[in-house]
Amino acid sequence: GYRNRLATAHRVAAVTGACLVTPKSLWTELGGMDEAFAVAYNDVDYCLQVRQAGHQVMWTPYAELIHHESVSRGYDEHPKEGDRLAREAGLLQQRWADSFADDPAYSPNLTWEDTNFSLSDNPRTTPPWRTVR
Repeated sequence: GYRNRLATAHRVAAVTGACLVTPKSLWTELGGMDEAFAVAYNDVDYCLQVRQAGHQVMWTPYAELIHHESVSRGYDEHPKEGDRLAREAGLLQQRWADSFADDPAYSPNLTWEDTNFSLSDNPRTTPPWRTVR
């Protein structure tokens, strides 16, 4: 991976709930996963709460697992499921829009305009040679 990222433990904004380890005391303090996210994004919401509470969310290469996405619950194929997914995505965006810009794993030099990880025309950092006075 990029800069040996897949071989190094590092901070991220969120990890999958399929392999999420958290102290019980923190889980209890934060109230666990929000039931407003019935199926999708409950893990992302919880991880963002962890970060907001001043803790770190870490990804590690030392845990290995096989996750068969949606095998236990099935895929979202019915229009009602698509509506639920859209509602949950909208709630996540509404609740955490400001936090997405602070993702420790997403370079401020990359665009938010597209999903192709291309360079941004307007990076979210100030180069050292352009100091503000």
